[in-house]
Amino acid sequence: MQSPRFIVGIDLGTTHTAVAYADISQGAGAARPAIFEIEQLVAPGEVAKKPLLPSFRYHPTEGELVAEDLLLPWPKPVLPGELEQVVVGEWARELGSRVEGRLVSSAKSWLSHPQVDQGAAILPWAAAEGVAKVSPVLASASYLSHVRQAWNHEHPADLLEQQEVVITVPASFDEGARALTVEAAAMAGLPAVLLVEEPQAACYDWHAQNQQQALALLEKVRLLLVCDVGGGTTDLSLIKVAIKDGALVLNRVGVGDHLMLGGDNIDLALAHTAEQRITRGGKALRAASLAQLIQQTRKAKERLLHEEAPDSTTVTVLGVGASLVGGAKSCALGRDDVRTIALDGFFPVTPFSDRPQQRRNAMVEFGLPYAADAAISKHVAEFLARHGSACRDALGLTDPAVDAVPDAVLFNGGVFNSEAISARLLDTLQLWRGETVQQLHNTQPDLAVACGAVAYGLARRGARLKIGGGSARSYFLRLDGADAAENACVQGVCLLPRGAEEGQEIVLGERRFALRLGQPVRFHLLSSSADTPYRAGELQPLDGDSFVDLPPLMAALEPGGSQGDSTEVEVELVTRLTEVGTLKIECVSLADSAQRWNVEFQIRRDLARQRAGSVAQAALPAGFDDARALIDGVFGQSNKQFDPKAVKTLRNDLDKILGKRDSWSTPLLRALFDAVLEGQTKRRRSDAHERVWFNLAGYGLRPGFGYPLDDWRIQQVWQLYSQGLQFDKGNPAWSNWWVFWRRAAGGLDQQQQQQLFDDMARYLDPAVLRNRKLLAELQTRAYDDMVQLVAGLERLPVDTKIQIGNWLIKRLEKKGEPATSWWALGRIGARVLFHRSAHNVIPPEVATTWLQRLLKEDWKKNQQIAFAAVMLARLCGDRSRDLEPQARDRVIAKLKDARAPALWIELVAEARELNEAETQMIFGEKLPLGLTLID
Repeated sequence: MQSPRFIVGIDLGTTHTAVAYADISQGAGAARPAIFEIEQLVAPGEVAKKPLLPSFRYHPTEGELVAEDLLLPWPKPVLPGELEQVVVGEWARELGSRVEGRLVSSAKSWLSHPQVDQGAAILPWAAAEGVAKVSPVLASASYLSHVRQAWNHEHPADLLEQQEVVITVPASFDEGARALTVEAAAMAGLPAVLLVEEPQAACYDWHAQNQQQALALLEKVRLLLVCDVGGGTTDLSLIKVAIKDGALVLNRVGVGDHLMLGGDNIDLALAHTAEQRITRGGKALRAASLAQLIQQTRKAKERLLHEEAPDSTTVTVLGVGASLVGGAKSCALGRDDVRTIALDGFFPVTPFSDRPQQRRNAMVEFGLPYAADAAISKHVAEFLARHGSACRDALGLTDPAVDAVPDAVLFNGGVFNSEAISARLLDTLQLWRGETVQQLHNTQPDLAVACGAVAYGLARRGARLKIGGGSARSYFLRLDGADAAENACVQGVCLLPRGAEEGQEIVLGERRFALRLGQPVRFHLLSSSADTPYRAGELQPLDGDSFVDLPPLMAALEPGGSQGDSTEVEVELVTRLTEVGTLKIECVSLADSAQRWNVEFQIRRDLARQRAGSVAQAALPAGFDDARALIDGVFGQSNKQFDPKAVKTLRNDLDKILGKRDSWSTPLLRALFDAVLEGQTKRRRSDAHERVWFNLAGYGLRPGFGYPLDDWRIQQVWQLYSQGLQFDKGNPAWSNWWVFWRRAAGGLDQQQQQQLFDDMARYLDPAVLRNRKLLAELQTRAYDDMVQLVAGLERLPVDTKIQIGNWLIKRLEKKGEPATSWWALGRIGARVLFHRSAHNVIPPEVATTWLQRLLKEDWKKNQQIAFAAVMLARLCGDRSRDLEPQARDRVIAKLKDARAPALWIELVAEARELNEAETQMIFGEKLPLGLTLID
């Protein structure tokens, strides 16, 4: 590849994408960043260059737009899974403000959403019926692809993919979100990119803009707070300022945790105010209408926060269909409304001691879990307190009673286009400090990050001041088993200390590890952004709130080279921080240093599901070896040596050795499963062996995910499905078979769950009641357990779920249907799914229809019906899933009349988490101890 002529910085923002560049063909020292204006559709068939590309996509209905309307100066790019027609940029945002349910927004926020599959087609959220959807990764890739096409059109001799491209990400992005950003870039045709943190980029830009007087401006500054409030996130960083030998030295000493709170939240709060006025407190707008209203309130906010703002402006929600114009509803928003909400709601003047409220659930709107407390000033105070040691060190404070508040601040992000908001937060910082806080002026809050990305690229070439600080976090490998059992708390070894520079190779020479080859191995990692100094290789207790579980690294590392067929090799660990800000781990053989096994973050798959599991490791009980011997005696001996009576007492014998099974911890359960799995070929010795094998294996594997290597375990057991049952006569055999798959269902992917459903469908269809042959088969197939299994297949398409629910309702009209079918109906229509993303939830209109049927029943006689209604009507806070208040009120009234538990009523009345007992009812049995599931 030819040497790059340009350094290109891309600010892939929540609400806008900006691009800057610098020509380095004459040397990096002479290069100056410039803004690349992006060609985009601004009206039907009308293309214009704009400094910002709004990060919005509009998905038109068939026939809504003609091909000529969508013409751009370049051919349509090829993106895997892309739609035939799509509008990106300014016109997309404008169309979305007028047509509901077709606008994709906040894709960047979805990349860091911990409870969804970012590769699934889930956007636009709360889409209108029939609207095609795309994944957050594809949406992000489409903005980058648009930038690439626009650049290449203007620079055909210097294609973007051949330049040095720097993409900005929030400092708070974890390794998973960074990896997804790199994946989106590769999808867009940019296979080699660098990442830089947005607050750092803003600081780079400020220095580039003030290069000549930077030393004088920072002469009395010791600690700089960079406060970047964009559309979707609040990103905080601390930069220590020093002057050494007459030269300026900047080092990043602290970054904040991920905070989903920004300008979008202000727009949403204003939209809620406008909604109350438009509806006059009546029926709430649909989610798609609210999304349309938010685009209106965003414009109103920008207009009314301006220094020369009018007294008020009007926002309008258009009707739909034939009433597009006649159904329009409007209201006025005043300048005082906007200032009260934006300033007092999001930037209140609070004491430094005030901390954000910690509610049980964050606010959910359009599927995104926003921060529970909207007061950004409180989050800033909490951030400064958490990094108090670094603040005191930079400021030279020794008195612990004095609040350590930075003496300078740099504001960045579109929110700070408002002078009123900037002044409010500056006043708050000065109140905390008790003296003046110097503001470093940012003349271009919307463009600074893109320009700063270019300045970062120049700094890497030695042409600009480089901000030091290295890794924003320390990384740890958790030590399990014997090493952990010897200590009062679990320990970890520091793999990479905070501050380690990019590319710096760190050898943990004082630690030796035994690495298993040819089978899955797990690296349980944690990170900490705390300012505690750590040393690579040292052991640390992993207690306290500052340690954050990361998705475990898992890989099957194959033998090679001089290792021959060895199954275990002694290694040392070598780590470094990559150019995209993630941790790279290599296992280096002590016998042959040329043998290295690479274990990067990018090998992880299904990040959302792995994030869900935060498992407390524990040493196995003393009786485990005896328990394993019992299992081996039943499933591991030769056919001549095993005791045929032992299988009948195995479960009771395990209880005697290990205690009652409902107290078994997750590590113990998985260890027992692994022991049972080794004997899978012996399960066919007898019908009792087969029943006990499936019973124990399913109990040890439930709920199929959440523990390291569960993906591998599911791969092993799925091979058994095609083999079926050896002894398939009678309900007991089939009951254990269905229960096993119900317990493992959370780990099965959509295709596997679909196969399960396809094979059961003929027995679930009410038509079976008229088919004598199938009806006879059903008598021995444990129908009740089959129904419970199908209710747990949460990854099935929504249309299939609706079909199952309608089948159950029809069957419940007949006598003889088991009572658990009511429970199954509730779980199929639940507002909050147990295993997976909320995009698989059936529409509230369907749930409301099913609820009408439940309301006709006597809940006093059957509590399962009442609990099914709770699942259907549960309040989650996302109006795209929640039922209308009137429907929930009817459920609450009937629950009270049936004297249902108070907690059930709370679930319908307010958005809250499930307790253990409620979780047990939804799942169908008690879950393993120490396992945290998505809620």
